[in-house]
Amino acid sequence: MKPAPARRMLPPDRGSAFAAAQALGLPLSDEQADRLVSYLALLQRWNVTYNLSAVREPQAMWLQHILDCMAAVPSIRRHFRARWQGDPAAASSAPRHRPRILDVGSGAGLPGIVWAVLMPEVDLSCVDAVGKKVAFVRQAAGQIGLPNLRAEHARVEALAGRFDLITSRAFASLADFTRLTQPLLADGGCWVAMKGKPPLEEIAALGWPASMFHVEPLMVPGLDAERCLVWIEPPPSGLD
Repeated sequence: MKPAPARRMLPPDRGSAFAAAQALGLPLSDEQADRLVSYLALLQRWNVTYNLSAVREPQAMWLQHILDCMAAVPSIRRHFRARWQGDPAAASSAPRHRPRILDVGSGAGLPGIVWAVLMPEVDLSCVDAVGKKVAFVRQAAGQIGLPNLRAEHARVEALAGRFDLITSRAFASLADFTRLTQPLLADGGCWVAMKGKPPLEEIAALGWPASMFHVEPLMVPGLDAERCLVWIEPPPSGLD
């Protein structure tokens, strides 16, 4: 008897996006789902020439990159709601504050592009020192329609401005991440680093009080691997 032919996996589509959003408890419009799928297609095409990611297969890209970044969105939204729920402007006719997020070492726009798709209420800035990666992020933002996202080709030390949340996914150790970006943190802002296993050694190396850290486990639909967010409060004045 001949073995049954291997089942060909179809590339992720709108249905894949809705299934992931449902698993994460995320609201998702048809337009947002299509943008995520379009971003994946762009990433796959550019990756052939520019080697933006070591992950090549579309299903693996979808799971390890896009769903990985989607899984953090509920936590980011909860953070901003908690921060501004007591803001008098939120209950008045005054314009509501638009949170500003900086994605450091964004690479191919991860998590920046995914977060910009899913959180149109925030302004995202992606910064990377590699020109081809910034060119891709700009192309993707323009092609799939993300007016709330901008990309900067620069070293993070050269940036100006203040951000309510600074994030990184594959940038550096927590010590370097916080040291290089601390001047960019707005009053009341904080850091959130996307990690696999809890980086206990990196946390210890900072030498900051334990009360400044919160490690939040994440569940990525379909991914059998540890993921977490490391929330970091800025150090008190005078603390190195």
